[in-house]
Amino acid sequence: MPRKVNYGPDYDDNYDEYDYGYEVDENETPPQKETIKHSVWRCSICTYDNDETMSSCDICGVLHGPLLNNSIYDKKRTANIFDLKSSRVSSTVVGRDEAVKVSSMRSDSSNQSTEKGKHNRLDEINILKNIEVGPPAGSRTSDNCSASVQEGWLGHVDESSVAVNLRSRGKSSLSLMPKERNVMVDDSSSSRNGGEANSLTSNLENISFAAKSRHSNDAKPGRAISRAQYKPEKWMLPEKAEHSLTQLNLAIVGHVDSGKSTLSGRLLHLLGRISQKEMHKYEKEAKLQGKGSFAYAWALDESAEERERGITMTVAVAYFDSKRYHVVVLDSPGHKDFVPNMITGATQADASILVIDASIGSFEAGMDGTKGQTREHAQLIRSFGIDQLIVAVNKMDAVDYSKERFDLIISQLGAFLRSCGFKDSSVSWIPLSAVENQNLVSAPSDFRLSWYLGPNLLDAIDSFQPPTREFSKPLIMPICDVIKSPSQGQVSACGKLEAGAVRSGSKVLVMPSATIATVRSLERDSQACPIGRAGDNIAVSLNGIDGNHVMAGGVLCHPDFPIAFAKHLELKVLVLDGATPILIGSQLEFHIHHAKEAARVARISFLLDSKTGKVVKKAPRCILAKQSAVVEVILQEAVCVEEFSKCKVLGRVFLRTLGRTVAVGIVTRIVEEQQ
Repeated sequence: MPRKVNYGPDYDDNYDEYDYGYEVDENETPPQKETIKHSVWRCSICTYDNDETMSSCDICGVLHGPLLNNSIYDKKRTANIFDLKSSRVSSTVVGRDEAVKVSSMRSDSSNQSTEKGKHNRLDEINILKNIEVGPPAGSRTSDNCSASVQEGWLGHVDESSVAVNLRSRGKSSLSLMPKERNVMVDDSSSSRNGGEANSLTSNLENISFAAKSRHSNDAKPGRAISRAQYKPEKWMLPEKAEHSLTQLNLAIVGHVDSGKSTLSGRLLHLLGRISQKEMHKYEKEAKLQGKGSFAYAWALDESAEERERGITMTVAVAYFDSKRYHVVVLDSPGHKDFVPNMITGATQADASILVIDASIGSFEAGMDGTKGQTREHAQLIRSFGIDQLIVAVNKMDAVDYSKERFDLIISQLGAFLRSCGFKDSSVSWIPLSAVENQNLVSAPSDFRLSWYLGPNLLDAIDSFQPPTREFSKPLIMPICDVIKSPSQGQVSACGKLEAGAVRSGSKVLVMPSATIATVRSLERDSQACPIGRAGDNIAVSLNGIDGNHVMAGGVLCHPDFPIAFAKHLELKVLVLDGATPILIGSQLEFHIHHAKEAARVARISFLLDSKTGKVVKKAPRCILAKQSAVVEVILQEAVCVEEFSKCKVLGRVFLRTLGRTVAVGIVTRIVEEQQ
């Protein structure tokens, strides 16, 4: 529907006292047809004909070259700054050093409107001098019409947005004003009266720069909009289905060789996720390599290196359904060399199973302060925000299902879990044997385990409280993995939706590249799905973006609510028991969600009381084990981060050195955000 454009404040009719560099011959009759010299090129903005040797317009400074086509917001339109369709503009060119004479259809009723239109036109040219763009490739001029300069030179234009993407000086030859990379010109269709068309031009007074723009392909998003103002659309909220299962992301963690993969594989087989034919294949392959006991583990450890070494190296993902939940199993590696991989998987979890090897010596090795991963994994999953835990005491058959051994493990490990922040009411203790299928999905059949009267493992999983989901908040999805298909020109970002929702056709902002992309399709549990909501582990296929701009450690977010990107942070940290002291200038590995970066401790601001959080000492020289402090760190490269009070998943950090986690903490302040 055509609409009339408002032009702002009225201008003084007595404009002759201003010298605009134009001479207007009101008595001149416009030519019926315009002849354009072959040795000149016409500026699409001011219509001045420039010499072919000129790279930019001599009047308004517009570049002769074409504009980079970066916009993908409207696939049906070309990303040119102005699309002057059927514009009826003509001018007489006097010479390069002479004034431009603008002719118009003269009438007594149009003199005043011509003067006002010219005033607006000069204001437009002044704005354009600050923006370097190329002429639109598709602009056309009518040969058989006279020029008309009507009231409000910024007339009616086509009713759809034309987004112009201009990169900053550091990334492109195009220049733009500071902190403004995107220009969006709003337009509306013109109407015809009496067979004569009105001028189709762009409304520069409606230009909205990057802080307001939502759909540029390469944008520097603003942060003016508060998250409290966000209102989700109806499709983003889940529908209440009577028989639908709640998704539960379950991390399987523990010391190396504690039987995590075997437990997961056996559980999947018992619940029908692995067929008998597939299981027979795994058993045969394992026996051929002399590793018959690894048959169930091979259902998850599929790579040749993992099977050869007999350990899990990456996070394996599987699915099964219980009575209450659709469970996503995240089988994490237990070897100390692959703790970063364990962090990547376990950060997506809602609850966890800590697997313990009950064998004599194996439990003690896992609790060792220097090499044991039972302690480190327990500390890490609690710092991830996981407060619901099942302790699966595996390999009970190796100790003849001894109740005394089980009670010893509870007493020693229970005290440590309480020191990590776990509550006794949130921790379940389950004795079992994965190899002998005891106490997994049904009550134990072995009489030696008759002393245990509690729930089996599957019932304990169903006893978890449902996780809370942030459906009504803006989209946040940390990227844990990227899948590229160069032959098809597609790229997919994988991860857990922490907040909000997304569907096919949605616009998403990819950080840290600050690039807008379009969601082509979604996959959940290896099946196509129309909508992904908070809590879902999905793969998002993206269109309109270079694959190099999507990376693990980045974040997909709402275009109006970009995630911060910074390298200078203030943290509140707790140094773990047995860790080396942290000094000013210490070089550490900084981990946050799926990103890892080298960091240096720039300042230790305060030493805090671990229980009350009150300041104990200002500017200490170091932080010892079991001490809390406020520190400032400077990263080698910036990462996607938010303050913990705003976004918990992007505000939790871990500091590691020499293959060990030395401290866990939260981001309290972003000292300096990258521009």
